[in-house]
Amino acid sequence: MGTIFRRRATAATPTLDRYDIAHLAGGARRVAETALVGLRGRGVITVLGPRVRAAESTGGPAGEGADHPVEQALVALCPWSRSVASVLTDVARCAETAEIERRLVAYGLRTRYRHRLTHAGRQSLETATREGTLPAYVFEGPAAVPDRRLSRVISEAELLSGLGKSLIRLGKALDSDHDSGHDSDTHSGSGHSCGGGGGGSD
Repeated sequence: MGTIFRRRATAATPTLDRYDIAHLAGGARRVAETALVGLRGRGVITVLGPRVRAAESTGGPAGEGADHPVEQALVALCPWSRSVASVLTDVARCAETAEIERRLVAYGLRTRYRHRLTHAGRQSLETATREGTLPAYVFEGPAAVPDRRLSRVISEAELLSGLGKSLIRLGKALDSDHDSGHDSDTHSGSGHSCGGGGGGSD
């Protein structure tokens, strides 16, 4: 499953894997990016331009080599070609990634309500960084991915995801403004409502 990072403070301290550390470093999105880069490096998925899909099986089960639940979730999302942006967004929101956050909260590494890093969480992240056993992209994101083409694809996917959220927020704001304007016109007696002043509904 990849390098395991062990906090050595006490025998009771939990063992954290690369996806736990990725979540501490960059949240759910970093977990998704880490899975994508790792799976692509092992040949479990292929990334062609801005598209990703599970690699063709060579006699073994589909997704063979995807050892972690988050990796398995990612492979299951793209049996056919899908955009990197949509796959990363879905993995960041999937139950397997949410379980990592739940576990980190239970360990006391993230706060219960706003899910921010606790002092213990920051210490775990700093220790993992010093040990240097995990790839730099786990901590730093796309900018540290050695394959510059893949780095650019992931960075652009992040921009597309952010743009999508902005467009959704803009659409909701416009809808809200339209509804408010419609209600104002209807109740002000200005005669500009779509009902032609009859007051009836469609």
